[in-house]
Amino acid sequence: MKISNICCIGAGYVGGPTMAVIALKCPKINVMVVDKNEDKIKAWNSDDYNEIPVFEPGLKEIIQEVRGKNLFFSTDIKLAVEQSEMIFLAVNTPTKTEGQGMGMAADLTNVENSAREIAKFANNNKIVVEKSTLPVRTAEKLKEILELSNNNYRFQVLSNPEFLAEGTAIKDLFNSDRVLIGGDDTPEGEKAIDALVDIYKKWIPEHKILKSNVWSAELSKLASNAMLAQRISSINSLSAVCKKTGANILEVSEAVGADSRIGGKFLQPSVGFGGSCFQKDILNLVYLSITNGLPEVAEYWHQVVKINNYQRKRFVNLILEKFENDLSNITISLLGWSYKKETNDSRESASIYISEMLLAKGSSLNIYDPKVPAAKIKVDIENRLILQDLNSKDRSQILSRVKIFNDIYECCSNVSVIAVLTEWLEFKNLDWQIIEKQMKDPYLIVDGRFIISKNKLSNKLKLISI
Repeated sequence: MKISNICCIGAGYVGGPTMAVIALKCPKINVMVVDKNEDKIKAWNSDDYNEIPVFEPGLKEIIQEVRGKNLFFSTDIKLAVEQSEMIFLAVNTPTKTEGQGMGMAADLTNVENSAREIAKFANNNKIVVEKSTLPVRTAEKLKEILELSNNNYRFQVLSNPEFLAEGTAIKDLFNSDRVLIGGDDTPEGEKAIDALVDIYKKWIPEHKILKSNVWSAELSKLASNAMLAQRISSINSLSAVCKKTGANILEVSEAVGADSRIGGKFLQPSVGFGGSCFQKDILNLVYLSITNGLPEVAEYWHQVVKINNYQRKRFVNLILEKFENDLSNITISLLGWSYKKETNDSRESASIYISEMLLAKGSSLNIYDPKVPAAKIKVDIENRLILQDLNSKDRSQILSRVKIFNDIYECCSNVSVIAVLTEWLEFKNLDWQIIEKQMKDPYLIVDGRFIISKNKLSNKLKLISI
């Protein structure tokens, strides 16, 4: 089956970079990325390539090369579906906030609505590719929606989970560890799988393209993220033990990671993992285990999230211990709002939850991040306040204690505490002599990312690592 036109529904952190690379590597295929968010599409089409909504090293240059040639961004879902033989679903699948599975199960509203639109506008047989992270057996639900809504055409549903790490997404797409494609074990299903394999073969060695059934592909995505998050929680739990015993967590991490059976990746101690996938996928796996009568399995994976939450609270407690649990007259500088370096994505960032806890203790906050816009930071904070059922007056009063800066040295001026929450390279290279002159007693640096060198600090500046 030859594919000449691809549509991707969802122009976010998955859809945008993935389709840009496909367009670059497959110049004979037209790729249209569609989204209902007009502002997002306008940003993708901006003449100023620094304004594209996803910051990812290397992405801007690809967009410059292929946009308008064989890569297009639009809000016209009808046209995109009609023209495409293959349709990727890369819409958001947040954790449910109400109803059955609240707080754990994935909310599939966006996916299901997209399936209905595909069925509505389909004018021939289509291959539908799950790119969003989805619960096991979602493909079955998608196929049911597609076939019930449109019985004139045949739909093949594939699972092709993304294994990208934000900050290195383009590198990951160019040189993937593996590409996983799950489909039905039928002649039609095998043809659909082969059609997607042919696209990836343009730049991915065929031995790295793995085929499976749909359910295995869906579960593999959840399992991979759960395993990676588990490593982070494991090393973070040991950082607490190190604090109590006098061991050095960096030395422990190096020693453990030197074992070839373990390796050093995802064993860096930190203030905790964030992003759109890890917590959501683990909770999804927890819910899947519960609903299948596996409570011990559910509790095992749930503990990974619990340790992550504990690590955030432990970080805040390091500050509270220095001020006898009262931060009402203390201004704290938070360096970093994105959940990791080299991205402007702040979803589930540790900074959000840490700022919430610090504000609850009365502190004022100065915030700086090199890529996350001030408007997004304000929305992140306000959304947490809304969840606390605070009225608008109380929310305004709390928000008045938050200032967002475009200059890191201004952000660190007249503060008593500097908290490092994202491992941006910029934070490693600060001129601490300048900062020291601007700070107020007690001159405390709390490093949640282990990137500040004691050798660069005077005796006046006290450094605490989580």
